[in-house]
Amino acid sequence: MDEFKGQPRLPKFAVPKRYDLRLIPDLIACTFTGAVSIDVDIVADTRFIVLNAADLSVNDASVSFTPFTSSKQALAAPKIVLFEEDEILVLEFAEILPHGVGVLQLGFSGILNDKMKGFYKSTYEHNGEKKNMAVTQFEPADARKCFPCWDEPACKATFKITLEVPTELVALSNMPIVEEKVDGNLKVVSYQESPIMSTYLVAIVVGLFDYVEDHTSDGIKVRVYCQVGKADQGKFALHVGAKTLDLFKEYFAVPYPLPKMDMIAIPDFAAGAMENYGLVTYRETVLLYDEKHSAASNKQRVATVVAHELAHQWFGNLVTMEWWTHLWLNEGFATWVSYLAIDRLFPEWKIWTQFLDESTDGLRLDGLEESHPIEVEVHHAAEIDEIFDAISYMKGASVIRMLQSYLGAEVFQRSLAAYVKKHAYSNAKTEDLWSALEGESGEPVNKLMSFWTKQKGYPVVSAKIKDGKLELEQSRFLSSGSPGEGQWIVPVTLCCGSYDMRKSFLLESKSGVYDLKELLGGSIADGSWIKINVDQAGFYRVKYDDTLAAGLRIATESQSLTSIDRYGILDDSFALCMARQQSLASLLTLISAYKKELDYTVLSNLIVISYKVVKIAADANLQLMSEIKQLFISVFQFAAGKLGWDPKQGESHLDAMLRGEVLTALAVFGHDETLKEATRRFDAFLADRNTSLLPPDLRKAAYVAVMQRANKSDKSGYESLLRVYRETDLSEEKTRILGSLACCPDPSIVQDVLNFVLSDEVRNQDALYGLSGVSWEGREVAWKWLQEKWEYIGETWGSGFLITRFIGAVVSPFASFDKAQEVEEFFATRSKHSMARTLKQSIERVHINANWVESIRKEDNLTQLVSHLSSN
Repeated sequence: MDEFKGQPRLPKFAVPKRYDLRLIPDLIACTFTGAVSIDVDIVADTRFIVLNAADLSVNDASVSFTPFTSSKQALAAPKIVLFEEDEILVLEFAEILPHGVGVLQLGFSGILNDKMKGFYKSTYEHNGEKKNMAVTQFEPADARKCFPCWDEPACKATFKITLEVPTELVALSNMPIVEEKVDGNLKVVSYQESPIMSTYLVAIVVGLFDYVEDHTSDGIKVRVYCQVGKADQGKFALHVGAKTLDLFKEYFAVPYPLPKMDMIAIPDFAAGAMENYGLVTYRETVLLYDEKHSAASNKQRVATVVAHELAHQWFGNLVTMEWWTHLWLNEGFATWVSYLAIDRLFPEWKIWTQFLDESTDGLRLDGLEESHPIEVEVHHAAEIDEIFDAISYMKGASVIRMLQSYLGAEVFQRSLAAYVKKHAYSNAKTEDLWSALEGESGEPVNKLMSFWTKQKGYPVVSAKIKDGKLELEQSRFLSSGSPGEGQWIVPVTLCCGSYDMRKSFLLESKSGVYDLKELLGGSIADGSWIKINVDQAGFYRVKYDDTLAAGLRIATESQSLTSIDRYGILDDSFALCMARQQSLASLLTLISAYKKELDYTVLSNLIVISYKVVKIAADANLQLMSEIKQLFISVFQFAAGKLGWDPKQGESHLDAMLRGEVLTALAVFGHDETLKEATRRFDAFLADRNTSLLPPDLRKAAYVAVMQRANKSDKSGYESLLRVYRETDLSEEKTRILGSLACCPDPSIVQDVLNFVLSDEVRNQDALYGLSGVSWEGREVAWKWLQEKWEYIGETWGSGFLITRFIGAVVSPFASFDKAQEVEEFFATRSKHSMARTLKQSIERVHINANWVESIRKEDNLTQLVSHLSSN
């Protein structure tokens, strides 16, 4: 039996074909019992059947295997061992099993856990009474915690599910109900057999729910389920869901494969959402939208998450990655195609401009030495959680956008439709997608893309002009500023002086020299600008020489560039500054060119950059920090003045989002008038929760302003916010408050906030919101708290990916080599396999910050420069 231990994959001598699964959850005792009959094809000589199981008690007497092919009776398994560490169940039979299909039967029991994975309990209130619901979350590898199974994506089978539950409860699964039999106060609910699918997509939810219902154009029933009394909040997601299913049917040229689509809001949910076939589960904040109390940013989040999960019904569920190495095929594609859908449904949101935020998240993580390739080798189930990250999602989506931009939208769509048709109901690898795109386009897609998916990192393309020639050179970009290994085939696009003068070509070697006259078919005017990576379509950064950079700064100030290109220039400049390849003086000079900026996506990124720059400046020199705050206040005041505090009749969705973000930034930087006005409006809100003075889009700004003024001797604002938290039953409002509390500059209040985050008043899934935005002054308190509470945090969150977020949030903001060493020493005996990568990335970020601080201290006359930029 020991030969099966420590293996990354299950042996291939037995293949599951069909599961007949019966489950009986007990929502009061929080336990469940079950029985499963699995049609298994024995394809090689063996006395063993090896499958996955974890945290289950298997009833040995119930285990048998009955071959179809011979007249043999059921065979018992004299030896049954559950290897807990490997999460496998090994059944040894007395004789070699006959080839062909037979039925494996097992009875088992387990606990409805509180870890938000496997088969777990979530709590909710109904008529003032606390109740439990039963929920499944099986991705990546937790179906094995609910029933013994072949828990690998390539082991697809059909599922026939039966549940036994109390009569008053709603019981949902992937497929529609075919029969319901009531027996006293219990009912037996049987569901239609599913099409062939992977175990991680099986879903079951049992509880009390309301729903709203609609249909797609071809009659597929779509429902949004939520807690009783919240049905109205499901209407927006329902609208998006029904329309999106129609869009994807057309885009992939394949109808939605199931007879219904249920989407359900779960009060306790670790991820954002999960694409289970036909029964998609969501956090409440990404499915429910309250017209009165939800912000515009929440509306957009609901729409993009719904579109992302429904894209998976084709990309992931119908065609499934062969193994977790190809996770990016699911996640990168669903991310990219969700933007495609939202752009069709809400063109006024300019969602492709906002896609830049996805690319930037990918670029920031992939700029680390401790990044990983898009296609990352996964050897053990414990490693899978950590790759649900910005590389698999955002870099994955960005290289797809880059490829679509290079091949053209029509060729790309035809290729995808062919790929989905060819691999429907089976599994695929990255190469299968490339061959579909290559076949349709005639381009060497596999060769081009393997540079982007098989090696980590990305290039920075350095550009300079010499004697009328453009010289380009590529090297791996690292945020540490270290020289990096690697070479890419880079799709270069450039514009010169206007968007009519555009050129595209591939940079296939380390460097290239291009005659601008030949390239552009004419001479360039003096003082003209050259922008490389037009529309930021490529996943790389650009470093311009001083002359080119000066031209782009002028073009930015005069708004001669598109918002997408203004964003790109800013983001590349910030990254190069962090990597010490450019001075802080040059970054701040560029930033002063954005004083008239009004585009939502550009300003939103500038705000993120401003928070980081101010904290780094504080570590370098406190006098410099206060000058830089004044510079950012002068930059953001133009937009704040244009937008004002009060929403305007018929204003755009983007303006509504921008107002909140700009005012929040002004509050963080201590702008006196903003703090006063925010406090006035917050007081009105405390007196009347429906006041028009504090609409949802402004609440974050007001909460942050209140916390800027809270301190040990006057906690009234903090206590008022906690009161609002306790009185609301809207998850979005609770997380908005949690995300504002720790920005307080008084460390003693930050300590109170962190302790509150671990109290029973905060759901486990939401604790991390309390760690977001910890003030510069509160970092040390947060680090001490993490060390003191580590054992409890490990017990509570240690079995899922959320534990890694604690480490990233608390460790990454530091900027000293001593602190990096202190962190390493603390975790030397406490790190686990599932958090190793995140820990290394967080420590690397501390080193990057520390080096950056040292280089800023060496820059001369910065304070005078910043003062000059603020006043101009």
